[in-house]
Amino acid sequence: MRRTIRGAKLAAVPLAFAGRQVAGASKKAIGRPADEVDREIQLRTAEHMAEVLGELKGCAAKLGQILGIYELALPPELAEPYRIALSRLQDAAPPMLPRSVHAVLAESFGPDWRANFRDFDDRRAASATIGQVHRAIWHDGRVVAVKVMYPGARGAIDSDLRQLRGLAWLAPVFAPHADGPAIVDELAECLRAELDFEAEAQNQRRFAEAYADDPDFKVPQVVAQRGDVIVSEWLDGIPLSRLITAGAPEERDRVGMLAIRFFWSSAPRSGLLYGDPHPGNFRVLPDGRLGVVDFGACPVWPPAQFPTLVHDMADALLNGGPAELDSFARRHGFIDGKRGLDSAGLAEKLLPFTELLRHDTFRVNIDWLRGRTLDAMSPKLSNAYRQLGVPAYLMPFQRALVTLFGLVAQLDTTGPMRDEVLRWSPEFRTVMERHRVRTGQPTDLNAVRLRRAGAPAAGFAAG
Repeated sequence: MRRTIRGAKLAAVPLAFAGRQVAGASKKAIGRPADEVDREIQLRTAEHMAEVLGELKGCAAKLGQILGIYELALPPELAEPYRIALSRLQDAAPPMLPRSVHAVLAESFGPDWRANFRDFDDRRAASATIGQVHRAIWHDGRVVAVKVMYPGARGAIDSDLRQLRGLAWLAPVFAPHADGPAIVDELAECLRAELDFEAEAQNQRRFAEAYADDPDFKVPQVVAQRGDVIVSEWLDGIPLSRLITAGAPEERDRVGMLAIRFFWSSAPRSGLLYGDPHPGNFRVLPDGRLGVVDFGACPVWPPAQFPTLVHDMADALLNGGPAELDSFARRHGFIDGKRGLDSAGLAEKLLPFTELLRHDTFRVNIDWLRGRTLDAMSPKLSNAYRQLGVPAYLMPFQRALVTLFGLVAQLDTTGPMRDEVLRWSPEFRTVMERHRVRTGQPTDLNAVRLRRAGAPAAGFAAG
């Protein structure tokens, strides 16, 4: 689609939103409930964004992919527009014609690019937001995956990013005090990183080295990278989409816990955050290991201030109270000195997340995720989440964590999530040890109650 048309479609979103806000103010003035008006504005904006994102690729498609995770947690009347957008993004993207694929390969490897392969399948094996993957046989006989960037992807994404900066002021629909421009800038950095195939190949090599010979995970080795092409080892396996719809509960639990392990271990083991843990980037291999692909969005992690933030937040929630939570929010930039914070209300909304750390086993499913997201996105003025901003540097972690929760919820995962988090986070371990000493009790009070009642210990089920 021509750049001017893409720009016009994206630019129309904030203009339409502004019109709805003006109309909404009039409706409130004549007595319609504010919550009802705000919800109507949110619904119509979602429908419009879904319509636009469903027709575009580039970073608009990546944003649609993120919205696809949120769709899992929204009520049906709000979820439908995002479901439509995601369906369009998955089903309507046409494959590159062979001549276009060959042109990219010739530009990257030279006119004799076929000399690198014994065989190359022109049919698309998989697609991504900025390219597609082909199966081939490398010149030494190895089966490889050849990731080829769409021609013109850089120009399309640069154009989209300029327009998305105009959408930053839509942030008040969901978070009135979020720094919209700063968050969009951080998202832009993530998206531009995915356009740098040389950096992606370096990230993948780093992960492959960190997880070499791991009994639980397989990161394919990079065979070659030139220009807009990455050649990696081919992974045969079951896509998680099939496991989500037809997998046995025990296997879904096992794979969900492996996904949690890979995410939380990525930074301690590789020095990089695995930033895109959505179902399409994992495969269950024949030997049971979890295969992991796509290493474009993998920033160096953690920032210097992040470990202290994790410790202080967990300590305020588990060992403190509203006053400590208020102090944490101001100290780490979630709220400034000019605004008040309903700390007690915020603590109540965050309590379900602390339950994950209070029990030996925990269940994350769609109902649980929907409840947490509805808490966060409620348009009510009394919603304590709406009093918070989000430091821009947290954007990569926040996006990745939300995506992980979406994956784990789709798998309907039950398992020892606390132990997995504590294994890789010394900050959480310190807080939990203080909690144990302070309370004088084991962390899993549910298991204690069951033992006292003479019943076998069972996992805590949320949702």
